[in-house]
Amino acid sequence: MIRSVFASLAALAAISAVSAQGCAASGVGDPCIPEREFDRTFQGFDPQEVNVESKSFQCLTRLCLVNHFRGRVTCPYGQDKTGTTLPGVDGASNAAFQTPPAVDSFNQPIQPCLIPGETTPNSDPNTGNTILGPAGDPNGAQVEPQCIDREAGDTVYCSCRCANADGKTDDGANYCTCPDGYSCSQLISPTGTGNEGLTGAFCIKKGSDYESFGSCELPCDPTVSTQNCAPPPIR
Repeated sequence: MIRSVFASLAALAAISAVSAQGCAASGVGDPCIPEREFDRTFQGFDPQEVNVESKSFQCLTRLCLVNHFRGRVTCPYGQDKTGTTLPGVDGASNAAFQTPPAVDSFNQPIQPCLIPGETTPNSDPNTGNTILGPAGDPNGAQVEPQCIDREAGDTVYCSCRCANADGKTDDGANYCTCPDGYSCSQLISPTGTGNEGLTGAFCIKKGSDYESFGSCELPCDPTVSTQNCAPPPIR
């Protein structure tokens, strides 16, 4: 199971985190799976949001960043509300209306979502029944596909905090220096409700800035060759 692998790395991550956060940004860009994806009822991230998992044992930096990403990292094409086939998205995807191929151009099997570390679709391992998401939710197990311009490999990875909300690093907190290929970008504004240590700027891949207009317009779609999306960096 993937959880046991991550747990075995916990000690190393804890030791490495100090140097990663305080000095060089070792581990920035490494793939990570947000903890929420182990929840069978989780229907995916919203592309208008930034999420930070600050105690990730998967990352040497101890921080897994979800930067304006849609869906699940481990499920590029999503699934419909029954959890058994692919979804249609905003009328732009043909996946719900055409028989998808067995594999896409990356030789990736086309199937409903998997829980990380498992090999069968999102179902109860004891009964085999499909999990239909949160109780009372009319969309059931609906998981939106990723966006072709914001795939998981470009928007979800290990990162670190490189400046506070004022763009400064002289307030006594630990900050990192972004490595080559990454820029220090303001992502989370203070809310005045505490937990200010997770606000400010984080290292993101250059060219991955989110635009409220024009971003995330086309879904990953296995029935359209130009919209095939890469397999998850890790499962």
